[in-house]
Amino acid sequence: MVPRKVSMQASGLEKGDVVKSALGVGPAATFDLILQSGSQMQREAVTIRQLVVAGWTGRDPVAVEKHIVELEALGVKRPASTPIFYRVAAARLTTQDVIEAAGDKSGGEAEYLLLKHGGRLWVGVGSDHTDREVETYGVTVSKQMCDKPMAAHFWAYDDVASRWDQLILRSYAVENGKRSIYQEGTVAAMLAPQDLLTRYGQDKMTEGTLMFCGTLAAHGGVRPTPEFAFEIEDPVLGRKISHAYRVINLPILG
Repeated sequence: MVPRKVSMQASGLEKGDVVKSALGVGPAATFDLILQSGSQMQREAVTIRQLVVAGWTGRDPVAVEKHIVELEALGVKRPASTPIFYRVAAARLTTQDVIEAAGDKSGGEAEYLLLKHGGRLWVGVGSDHTDREVETYGVTVSKQMCDKPMAAHFWAYDDVASRWDQLILRSYAVENGKRSIYQEGTVAAMLAPQDLLTRYGQDKMTEGTLMFCGTLAAHGGVRPTPEFAFEIEDPVLGRKISHAYRVINLPILG
């Protein structure tokens, strides 16, 4: 059983409640998360005050170029720099298994997450769900258009740092009733956490900051994903963090 360190009831908050940030960086969102350090797991009310989505974080410039070309095929302009760091409203985060999106052109991307909480760095997994149509004329705007699902379980970064490049990121899409692998590869394809945070600015990774840290090329190309699942695997300890969700498409009426 997972001990509960801070209950949402005790804090007066419900999962995903929006609260005012004491740091003055805008509204924050509080979630009931499981934080695992070694064999110890604790459930805590964790407040996310700042959400950052890092793009084009690949270590291999050839792989980065492949992803840029994928998006160019959809009409997305090349980034001004690589990597690039987008700010997104923290209220867009969710641990729910259903999200709503305008139209039917949105899709997910599995990404490893970095969370600064309790003075420590934690690792999780999420989906940078993005409106692909809006992305063709404004990437920053597209990042704000959709909720960002994440799993409610995080590992202590210190526990996996020594074998970081062995972690596996994987996603699945359900298309025409068939579930198939959408993305798969090790996190070695992306910049390592400390390298990425150095480029972002270590002083900016303040308490309550959560960062989406880049993605892998999609099998068959980037496309809408009405049902999406994602996971991060630690093959050394034989464990995974995973989450799945589906999208309810809202009508576009003009």
